[in-house]
Amino acid sequence: MYTSLGYRVFGKTVRRTGLAGAVLLAVALAGVPWGANNARAAEPDAKDDIIRAVVGISALIPEDARTAEHLGVMRSGNGVVIDDDGLVLTIGYLMMEAERVAVTNAEGALVPAVPIAYDHGTGFGLLRATQPLGLKPVKLGNSADLAEGAPVIIISKGGQVPVMPARVSSRREFAGYWEYLLDRAIFTVPPNPQYGGAALIDANGRLVGIGSLAVNDAVSDNTPAPGNMFVPIDVLKPIMSDLVKKGRSTAPAHPWLGIYTNENNGRVFVMRVAVGGPADDAGIKPGDIIMGVGGKLVRGMADFYRKIWARGSAGAEIPIDVLPIGAASLDIRTVTVKSRDRLDWLKLNKGI
Repeated sequence: MYTSLGYRVFGKTVRRTGLAGAVLLAVALAGVPWGANNARAAEPDAKDDIIRAVVGISALIPEDARTAEHLGVMRSGNGVVIDDDGLVLTIGYLMMEAERVAVTNAEGALVPAVPIAYDHGTGFGLLRATQPLGLKPVKLGNSADLAEGAPVIIISKGGQVPVMPARVSSRREFAGYWEYLLDRAIFTVPPNPQYGGAALIDANGRLVGIGSLAVNDAVSDNTPAPGNMFVPIDVLKPIMSDLVKKGRSTAPAHPWLGIYTNENNGRVFVMRVAVGGPADDAGIKPGDIIMGVGGKLVRGMADFYRKIWARGSAGAEIPIDVLPIGAASLDIRTVTVKSRDRLDWLKLNKGI
């Protein structure tokens, strides 16, 4: 919360001495020995560079975009400068299908940017500023080294607490309703409301994750706990060159069905289908229950995705065993869905 003196962080006031001062107290409160293994990260100027490298993102999406109805046509959030030529890493839903994008420069002014890449598998998006930003890039760390309980710093552009101490509450699988799966997502507490595209910084001042979601299950023991989910930076590294050069990963795309699901006690049911997507064309409807794939029982969303992806790459025909909404308990039908590459379904910027 913001007070006349500054920011309230864990019950203490971070006085308004600039963001560098804020991060020093945030680090102290979090118990982060920032720079213990990195002499440069220990310098106040280097900390200020890291904070300044987190930029604001504003994106305008066409009204006829595939994602306009559910994600909106005006989107804003955060991104992180990761090279000397204005390359900005963010969470992809902020900029996918954008026709106009801008990022903030060192003075806080908006600078036009162009979408470079969006990757459905990781959820990352890349932008390139069209003018110099005057900002030093943040170096990438190793998210594999980030253990449960590790102290971290969450940095966003603006908001009530732009520099916030946190801790890793769990490292585990995450399945998203949009046919998305991470093997070892990063969950943090306490919750940060400015999470979209925010930077997760480790004790050495390295970028180890990008903010994706607010969650209510940030701990791994099923105890309700509000927090955030971050996409690990390590999943970017194998595809980084492809994204910059070609706008997408050159690895075979997973088959995409256009089914948005939820899970209850291991049972997967359809919340909605993408209009004009493969599942919609095949006749799958909201309320249908997904019983299996090719005669193999599905146990939860993650298992559902893995069974789909095991049948080949985008374009494969996927037999989905469905209990239609309103059907008798034994009336299970097999619906064959001709999968697609989701990137071909989206109305992406021509530069991607």
